[in-house]
Amino acid sequence: MNKINYQKILDKLIEQIKDKEEAPSLLLHSCCAPCSSYVLEYLSNYFNITIFFYNPNISYKEEYELRIEEQKRLISSLEVKYPIKFMVGNYEPELFYNIAKGYENVPEGGERCFRCYELRLEESARVAKDNNFDYFTTTLSISPLKNSTKLNEIGESLSKKYDIPYLFSDFKKKNGYKRSIELSKEHNLYRQDYCGCIYSKLERERANKEREENN
Repeated sequence: MNKINYQKILDKLIEQIKDKEEAPSLLLHSCCAPCSSYVLEYLSNYFNITIFFYNPNISYKEEYELRIEEQKRLISSLEVKYPIKFMVGNYEPELFYNIAKGYENVPEGGERCFRCYELRLEESARVAKDNNFDYFTTTLSISPLKNSTKLNEIGESLSKKYDIPYLFSDFKKKNGYKRSIELSKEHNLYRQDYCGCIYSKLERERANKEREENN
């Protein structure tokens, strides 16, 4: 079975819309400013973007609020073709803990993460539909730790459920992840070393401790 090249699908769509008189609207789910940096630089040439910050997986309110402020700061400092808007969803950590129940010890990148993808993408699809956006998608595929195939499969399923187009993507392509690191440095962004949930934080802390003990 051939692996789908989601970047090529996005390239084809951009070719179709790039010369339109009015850019289509896109609700872009974002987990944090660093991950959104390249995506915004890239997609803002073709879409009217609204960033949707909805991340009930983030375990600490201080972390959640810090990421919101960094996201706002990045948006205000980026030079873009079309202005970027910002929308914050409800902070609902109890929803994440509900879907993570029974999967607490699954390593990062497994079923717990897939359930978390779906939780965040479903709310994004619902909000996009309710607000008449042309497309919805997420920045998550830019991370080497995120499963872009699973993200796009979930996005496609929710697209059918809510009757709103999902923007297929794999933002790691075209050196997207590398560019996000460069932009993070340029804008002096707070760049966390875990996805946001307590389980990934503990896993990262264990890995760092093991590295220190082995050095």
